[in-house]
Amino acid sequence: MANNIEHNRATQSSNGSNGRMVSEKLKLSPMKGALFAPYTDNVMSDSRDRMAILIDGANLFYSASYLGIEVDYIRLIKTLVGDRQLLRSYFYTGVDPKNEKQRGFLLWLNRNGYRVVRKDLAQISDGSRRANLHVEMAVDMIRLADHCDSITLLSGDGQLTYAVDALSYKGVRVELVSLQSMTSDTLIDLADRYTDLAALRDSICKVH
Repeated sequence: MANNIEHNRATQSSNGSNGRMVSEKLKLSPMKGALFAPYTDNVMSDSRDRMAILIDGANLFYSASYLGIEVDYIRLIKTLVGDRQLLRSYFYTGVDPKNEKQRGFLLWLNRNGYRVVRKDLAQISDGSRRANLHVEMAVDMIRLADHCDSITLLSGDGQLTYAVDALSYKGVRVELVSLQSMTSDTLIDLADRYTDLAALRDSICKVH
């Protein structure tokens, strides 16, 4: 599968159906590192577009480990936003109240352009500790829909497919960024545009 998949969606009809728009021209995708993707002139992102970013912290952590990089979170925002207007950037994560290093990292995120949504890690049956923030992410996506032209979702979790589908009926473009091997195929199919995180590796990693 190509690193970038574009599905142009037509304006909703009066009966609520979600049609497909036939692409007329090929233009370079505005997200650095992405491949050529089909856009029509009336949906090409520009500086007037208002967008929001929602990041699944656990998904990004495991993806970065797989790629062997340390994420530069300032470069990450700049890469995802491009020349558009950023409304909000959310970072969702489970937290260990006793982890001082993590607390310092989340404080840094709060002070550098991210709104952190956190939940304490819970012990599960297999002995691991996790925090499920799918509901929080889904609710925030729906709330943001009335204020954004597009939402960039950095996650591969299939549990978000229903919320992503709901956004399309509200006329919001959904741009999915994730590591392909860690992403639900259904989520990719529902997104208006998909970019493999591996294609952005050099644009988002820390330069030592």
